[in-house]
Amino acid sequence: MTTTTPTRPDTPGPDTHGPDVGRQGDAGTRGAWLVVMNREIVVRALNKTFLVGLLVSVLIIAALSAFFAWQGSKTDSFTVAVPAGDTAAAAAVASAGAVPEEQGGGAELTTVEVPDDAAARAALVDGDADAWLHPTADGDGWVLTGEASPDSTLTRLLTVGVAQQTLEVNAEAAGTTTAELTAGGTLSTDRLDGTALDPQALFFASFGLALLFFIGVIGSGQMIAGSVVEEKQSRLVEILATAVPLRHLLAGKILGSSVVALAQNVVFAAVGLAALSFTPAASILPALSTSLVWFVLFFAVGFLGLAALYAVAGALASRAEDLQHTTTPMTMAIMGVYFLTFSASGSLLTVLSYVPVANVVAMPVRVLSGAAAWWEPVLSLLVLAAFAVVALLVSERAYRGALLQTGGRISWKRALARG
Repeated sequence: MTTTTPTRPDTPGPDTHGPDVGRQGDAGTRGAWLVVMNREIVVRALNKTFLVGLLVSVLIIAALSAFFAWQGSKTDSFTVAVPAGDTAAAAAVASAGAVPEEQGGGAELTTVEVPDDAAARAALVDGDADAWLHPTADGDGWVLTGEASPDSTLTRLLTVGVAQQTLEVNAEAAGTTTAELTAGGTLSTDRLDGTALDPQALFFASFGLALLFFIGVIGSGQMIAGSVVEEKQSRLVEILATAVPLRHLLAGKILGSSVVALAQNVVFAAVGLAALSFTPAASILPALSTSLVWFVLFFAVGFLGLAALYAVAGALASRAEDLQHTTTPMTMAIMGVYFLTFSASGSLLTVLSYVPVANVVAMPVRVLSGAAAWWEPVLSLLVLAAFAVVALLVSERAYRGALLQTGGRISWKRALARG
């Protein structure tokens, strides 16, 4: 007598490659995504390659910041030879050394008196003086002589010093003061675009945000794709599919990788901000901090959709060697976003700040520049969230349709048809 064992309704049928595999969801598997997510985080956190790369990146950021801090704190010093007893020349050098740093000054100027022209030339040749300031032959002006061309910074400062000294002498001869002669001559600057940030500082900030985006997406995305194809190639995924719904497997991988990628960018940003506080650019920290908060929010939302697409890229491959083909479209798109966003400005930057994925960088940059109204980043974030939802829905279907298929690369069309 033959007996049959009733099959549970949620047990996969004999076709282990059908699109319904992994759709079951009894009470025992409802939290499977959390287990997968924790596993992804632990595996990634203990990965030596990832840890070494993270440490090297942090050290590079810290080293670059230290270099810029040293460059910014370094004070130029010059020694200027002047004729002995020439108080006007000495006063001109003193005036040049007193030029405020915000007006391009901040250099240390020291005078050394020389008895005659021969001694001055000898001081230049021997390196005892960087330049020689002396009156012209007819006494109507000044000459700055160097062994080669005088340093441009020193020339600029002494041009100001000589002019200031000459003005004081002429004012005294006219029975007035320098203050009276220059009254009403103060010049300040303003700009119509309302940008409070220096264009060069804004460019470097844009480059930094674009680089954070590029490193975070490419590094974490490739690891997601590699993890998926590794499990597929080893046939481990076929075992997992009998116990874990495929959508839970996908959700766990996406969330685990997103947590790691976000944490990595937060570490980079924190190190960068801390290092920036020791540089002359520390004044932009409040504005940059606000921009970074928006960047983190945009990255967290946008990476969910990108991680799903990278997971599908891994599922479309049957071997690790196939990844170069399946991930190339994603890699090219991310590189395009990287190059476009940090070099964009004006209307192009405004448009990019509403284009999904590009707005991860473009909108925080506009926030930093002060060009975005308060509601613009909110609207842009909603657009990005809509993109992430669509990407997740489409990717989930393609992932289910491709993950258990073997025998070569699979097209998106075939994956969606079987999903």
